[in-house]
Amino acid sequence: MRKMTKQQEKSLQTQQELLDSAKKLFARKGFVATTVSEITAEAGYAKGSFYRHWASKDEIMLKIIADKMQSYRSMRNMALRDARSLSEVMDHILNFLESMIDDRNWCSVFLEFTIHASRNEELRGFLNQSLYRLSDDIFEDIVGPYIQSGFPAKKIGALNTALFEGFLIHSLLGTGTIDREDFRQAAKTLALANALGNQS
Repeated sequence: MRKMTKQQEKSLQTQQELLDSAKKLFARKGFVATTVSEITAEAGYAKGSFYRHWASKDEIMLKIIADKMQSYRSMRNMALRDARSLSEVMDHILNFLESMIDDRNWCSVFLEFTIHASRNEELRGFLNQSLYRLSDDIFEDIVGPYIQSGFPAKKIGALNTALFEGFLIHSLLGTGTIDREDFRQAAKTLALANALGNQS
């Protein structure tokens, strides 16, 4: 592998410092309220430095999401290697989702950005890709081999995501009506019933 030049090393350092600044400010102020000027000022750079790496605030947020999801995904994939049944697969998927719930600041920023992206067709398209979330296609690949009922694996994934994102909202609002175990039991029961044809 060719060694990076000093200029390339500096560019990567600048990029990382801007990413760190954006993550800090998004967590503190929210995505919408944070400006590019604030991101560069926090990192100690001129505003032009930002646009050498990203065209917009949306782009840097997509990069943050992709990096975050890659980290979560690596942990999930290691666990899935040992799964021997759909029940075990669902346990690992739910562990993966709960690791996201634990980061409350990240959850609130992600939900805020999801609402923001819903108003933009191009951003909606990005967020539906597996790079940025546990997409229906990824879920189909994971649970597909265990489906016995003929129920579409993509629909099981979509239902799981709907339950998860709904629980995120409940959790962030602090309603206290349902807890993590309620979410986990409901998600697993629904997935197994649809996949194995055990619906009553």
